[in-house]
Amino acid sequence: MKKTTLTCVLALGLATSASSYAAGQSIDSCVAAVQKQKAGELIKLEKLNVAGKPFYELEIKDSKGAEWEFMCDAKTGKITETESEVSSADDEAFKKNAKVTEQEAIAIALKVYPGNVQEVEYEIEDNGDASYELDIVNDKGHETKVEVNAAKGKIIEASKEEWEIGEEASAKK
Repeated sequence: MKKTTLTCVLALGLATSASSYAAGQSIDSCVAAVQKQKAGELIKLEKLNVAGKPFYELEIKDSKGAEWEFMCDAKTGKITETESEVSSADDEAFKKNAKVTEQEAIAIALKVYPGNVQEVEYEIEDNGDASYELDIVNDKGHETKVEVNAAKGKIIEASKEEWEIGEEASAKK
């Protein structure tokens, strides 16, 4: 898929959103907050519902090709979580803390959120913990992102996807 520039994604996000002016301001605030932390190309923007609260997940590819995810509170424009992505569960930064296999993580997530796994990402949390982020689509076509701690095998976060713009070339399906 063709890479999307920050300007295009931002314009698409604002154009496709039926939200008020304030929602546009929060996207701007989130983009600005991410740019302060990490320079790079915005490759994906998602609107998520996390326990009834709106969040944006912004994915950035830096100049070295590394991918980063930022969770941003859609109401305040504040970054609440930063994670780096690695290409596989065999990456040293991931493997050193992982005790749960990808298949075990999938089974854990599917027990609580039945459906089909569409994508698996391997993430390193701010504190160094490894986690699997699974995109699961249920029989009604709704997507849930489920994050499973790779050391403990516990679900640490789940969110419903409301919309998505862009896609990573490295998405694992």
